[in-house]
Amino acid sequence: MPGIDENKAFIPVRIAVLTVSDSRSEADDKSGDVLAGRIEAAGHTVQARAVVTDDVERIRAQVRGWIDDPQIDVVISTGGTGFTGRDVSPEAIEPLFEKRMDGFSQVFHKISFDKIGTSTIQSRATAGVAGATYIFVLPGSPGACRDAWDEILANQLDYRYAPCNFVEIMPRLDEHLKRSKS
Repeated sequence: MPGIDENKAFIPVRIAVLTVSDSRSEADDKSGDVLAGRIEAAGHTVQARAVVTDDVERIRAQVRGWIDDPQIDVVISTGGTGFTGRDVSPEAIEPLFEKRMDGFSQVFHKISFDKIGTSTIQSRATAGVAGATYIFVLPGSPGACRDAWDEILANQLDYRYAPCNFVEIMPRLDEHLKRSKS
């Protein structure tokens, strides 16, 4: 049965939160607030936080900077996953992935379907790994952020979660970068 192994110690991770929006600032960023609150309540650190407009180059530059920052383990973005002309988060972030995490999108949509029905198909939530950093691209609604954190990320970012979790494999994410070229 999956669950928390109380015999293991909790290991906090350092998380950056990015809100992608043309209409929000940090002062009225409800989705970013939901994520930051849950991250801190779980015992992790909000290492960085930013709000950028729906612009491919600005989004990509912010995420790339966090991928290159050794003080960031995880990036969670919210917003820009819909189908309007301004929704460009997947286009900005997916090219940075070294490996896609297709299962994240599938599980996210299953959870969303159970709550909002077929409206879940209006989201292009995605995830991947780049530079030994986990990256999650979530819709911009506070509800979607709550669902993704509560139902997926809270467990997967908890070292104590069994049978497996993202934290236990973090030290091996950059193995391909350490191999000698022969």
